[in-house]
Amino acid sequence: MVIKPGQNAQSIVNSKPAGTTFCFAAGLHRITETIRPKADTTLASADRAVLTGSVPLTGWAKSGATWVVRGALPAAYGMSGQCEDNKANICHLREQVFVDGEHLTRVASLAAVEAGTFYADYAGNAIYVGSDPAGHAVEMSKTKTAIESGSTGVIVRGLTIEHFASAPQAGALVSGPGWKVTANDVRWNHAVGVMLVKANNTRVEKNLIRNNGQLGLGQYSSAAATVARNVITGNNTDGFWIADWESGGIKSTRSSGTVSGNLIKANRGVGMWADVADDGRVISGNKIIGNAADGIRYEISRNGTIESNTISGNGFGTGRGSGTSLWDGGGVNINTSTNVTVRNNVVSGNVNGVTIQSRTRGTGPWGTYLLRDIQVTGNTIEMTDGSQSTGMVKNSGAEVPAGEVVFSGNKYVLDALGAQRFARFGTKLTADGWRQAGLDSLGSFLLN
Repeated sequence: MVIKPGQNAQSIVNSKPAGTTFCFAAGLHRITETIRPKADTTLASADRAVLTGSVPLTGWAKSGATWVVRGALPAAYGMSGQCEDNKANICHLREQVFVDGEHLTRVASLAAVEAGTFYADYAGNAIYVGSDPAGHAVEMSKTKTAIESGSTGVIVRGLTIEHFASAPQAGALVSGPGWKVTANDVRWNHAVGVMLVKANNTRVEKNLIRNNGQLGLGQYSSAAATVARNVITGNNTDGFWIADWESGGIKSTRSSGTVSGNLIKANRGVGMWADVADDGRVISGNKIIGNAADGIRYEISRNGTIESNTISGNGFGTGRGSGTSLWDGGGVNINTSTNVTVRNNVVSGNVNGVTIQSRTRGTGPWGTYLLRDIQVTGNTIEMTDGSQSTGMVKNSGAEVPAGEVVFSGNKYVLDALGAQRFARFGTKLTADGWRQAGLDSLGSFLLN
């Protein structure tokens, strides 16, 4: 069944039985109503059809040093999420503005408007921009979600999905169970690009997930999902908190499955974050490069395997809550988790190498969250600059029994063998001190 630009996609999808294949013709499809596919439906395009959630803005008028259009905004709504700028607190506002496809930066007041920015006055139902919009295509994201359904076995393939006004922690594309989401370009949506919710056994493969306002991909309460061979880059364009809220590349909670073979690069937040009762997560064979917070964070979860990844240049965000100590993270950060193996990774040039944190974090579905049974083996860990280090930290009341954290057979590349590039619960150590502490008697220590 062909869907042409200008037709109501949801109306057509709803009129056909489960198992129908819908082919979106080339061109721009304005989605004003969320598409809710039935079981075993295919939504696809051979011509990279564009599904957009935006509407054109016309009727601009000069207003002082700015230009204004009225009547396009929804009623004011409440705040959710946490912003990097926690004074203005505007990251949660969903409507984005684009000029000739270029994303404008939201500012918090009319006085702050300049070229490349916009201000949305919800009380006055007015949008202000800092450059003359005459002769340009100006659009505002409006529809919240492109595709969402709890139906099983849906295929989404070959679509460009852009400019959806998704709320924080919500997706432009929201998968149900057993879906195959393949070869799509998901970009410039306000919150999460692709979101898996109760999406057991879903596969997300070979997509470009980029420049979304909060997070590239989210996974919640979804078992045995596969996220493989995607490019996830440039996410958190709308200013969510970089260091410690879910922004950046991938965030997963209460889920399991494999994240493998992806390029996770230059996201303004954590590259790959498993948090809150992930169980049985495998993170393997990824390139995780240049993300503003940790490369990989495994937090209050269990039964994890982190192997054969290349993790470099992560953790150098300079916003609130960021820093250079082991408390602030590094290339790999294991936080109050149990039965986690970190092996055969190359960890180089991050704010820190491998960071093991024991904190008091309360209880979860299997009891008290504890740091136990951590194995760090066979990795190459390069620390040659700044205050980079590898080791363990703990808070009061979060004691770690001997033998629960094991470093073995790693190769450490250092700027100097006498440099204190290691730490054990508050004590800084050289390579000799690390070895004498019994943390890696089989490891090797090389000069850069």
